[in-house]
Amino acid sequence: LSLVMSLTSRIIPDESVFSDFKRQCMSTDNWQNKYSKTGMEVWVEVPPLSCTQGHKSSVSKVHKIKCRITINDVSAATMYDVLHDNKYRKTWDPAMLESFEIARLGPNVDVGYYSWLCPKPLKNRDVVTLRSWEASEDEYVIVNYSVKHPKYPPRKGLVRAVSILTGYLVKPTGPNSCLFTYLSQADPRGSLPKWAVNAGSQILAPKVMRSVYKAGQNYLAWKAQHSPEYKPWLYPIQSQLPMMDPAELAIQRGDSLENVDESSAQQVQDLEDSS
Repeated sequence: LSLVMSLTSRIIPDESVFSDFKRQCMSTDNWQNKYSKTGMEVWVEVPPLSCTQGHKSSVSKVHKIKCRITINDVSAATMYDVLHDNKYRKTWDPAMLESFEIARLGPNVDVGYYSWLCPKPLKNRDVVTLRSWEASEDEYVIVNYSVKHPKYPPRKGLVRAVSILTGYLVKPTGPNSCLFTYLSQADPRGSLPKWAVNAGSQILAPKVMRSVYKAGQNYLAWKAQHSPEYKPWLYPIQSQLPMMDPAELAIQRGDSLENVDESSAQQVQDLEDSS
């Protein structure tokens, strides 16, 4: 029984997961700057040479990207609310196809589904992730990683991607300002062409960061009109999600999913106009 309990509890992130995530957010080792403009920076991790395996048209299967934006007119607490508020996300997320919470595993842990648009002709992706969060006066942290849920197997027409470790670190720099960092280590389950990877770091990531920043600027006015007292991420007693046994979930490994070779896919639309 104790072995079962330890395996069950292991799916819920402990303090070491949060510490490692925060360390990666602040680290500068092996990160290459891809974008730096007007208070926003984007880095990609330089992959080990062994990952390239001599292929010139595709890059490492695991993509690691980090984005940081300096925000001077929105509090860390508001940005944290924006990241949690799924109803609000539908109004601002430019890439979202579908997003919903499935169940909770504890006061600060839930499991959810998210699907998003990819640049044509790439196939759209989706993920099922376990998400956990911590909030204090000094920082707000949200992390997620992919899990297998018995009722949400891969869907037809979408490629099931894998979040190895993805999340946000929001640090207050004043009462109405903050440093907002997004870090994603993901396996898109496909050999993506270099143009898609480059577009992701140089065009799409900055676009999404600008969108979430603008969402932060508009959130207080929106929330005042949409259940202003309802914030289950701060007040777990408000949550209407069903409880779920963590033992029903398993960590999603990439190698058990279909791998789609899109390395020869040609760019069919100009992404520059989306910036």
